[in-house]
Amino acid sequence: MKTPPNPYLVLAASIVLPGSGQVLNREPVRGLIFLFFLCLLGGFTLMTAAPDVSFIGKFAGGFFVWAMAIFDAYKRARIRYEKWQWAARHAA
Repeated sequence: MKTPPNPYLVLAASIVLPGSGQVLNREPVRGLIFLFFLCLLGGFTLMTAAPDVSFIGKFAGGFFVWAMAIFDAYKRARIRYEKWQWAARHAA
């Protein structure tokens, strides 16, 4: 079994660039899906927000998807890493 990436590395990559955590988890299609919905919902909230709304408010949909992508990447990396550690301990 190949060593999975460190979950903290996946977390840092996902915070810096949306979808990159999924790519490090060897799930590039999942990362592209998150990136697609980030752009879709970010664009939707930009078009529907009132002119006096802040930058965060105008892209709230995109920021929400980004937050979910961070959580998803870390959670899946952590589970994969713990399974790998458990299998390594009990292989003997």
